[in-house]
Amino acid sequence: MTETVESAGTDAAVCRRLVGRTAVITGAGSGIGLAAARRLASEGARVVCGDIDETAGKAAADAVGGTFVRVDVTDPEQVEALFKAAYDTYGSVDIAFNNAGISPPEDDSILTTGLEAWKRVQDVNLTSVYLCCKAALPYMRRQGRGSIINTASFVAIMGAATSQISYTASKGGVLAMSRELGVQFAREGIRVNALCPGPVNTPLLQELFASDPERAARRLVHIPAGRFAEADEIAAAVAFLASDDSSFINATDFLVDGGIAGAYVTPL
Repeated sequence: MTETVESAGTDAAVCRRLVGRTAVITGAGSGIGLAAARRLASEGARVVCGDIDETAGKAAADAVGGTFVRVDVTDPEQVEALFKAAYDTYGSVDIAFNNAGISPPEDDSILTTGLEAWKRVQDVNLTSVYLCCKAALPYMRRQGRGSIINTASFVAIMGAATSQISYTASKGGVLAMSRELGVQFAREGIRVNALCPGPVNTPLLQELFASDPERAARRLVHIPAGRFAEADEIAAAVAFLASDDSSFINATDFLVDGGIAGAYVTPL
């Protein structure tokens, strides 16, 4: 169902493409996840906010009139409970935005990143996506429809000398897994895509770059747009991929990177 309504106090039209659909979002308490919760709710979705941070997660759910479920996305039973709560509360699981992720400072060059840091990032960034897809798919298969959006990154597409080796590898895994699932379940009415944002002005990026301004400067200079993305801009892409407007987009990497991956040289 798609509606268009006028925003109160503005001349802008607001899409209502997700009326009656249930969206499950992990990492919903901040950054891209929070922006996506707001955007999907504004388009009519019933939003289930999953986060390990109870305070932030509850605040997000309250802000969008949704439901909060505390979840450690590396725990299979908690992930199953998240999607069951969505189904039990709203009667469907139509959209899964598997977005939770970390980028700790100890994840750096392969020459300095320890095995524990490697494993922690893989568990949160890649294994969690596997668990969320595994939990969401049975509901979507019974319905004969669904859109799964997995947060990868532009670093899954290209290399960087300012390395975060486990983060990069985890996002490459998310991209490959999303392609395979999109192909496997396409004829059951389920689409699976990997969202690949460029650097986004979120608390995660701010924390990372505050400790290393040189790294921030090295990355910013390569963005043709000349700035980092805002979380709302990524949320708009999530809403598109969640809606029927993207009905023939499947098993692909959806870049929202300000032109980074297309740049040979950047403008002065």
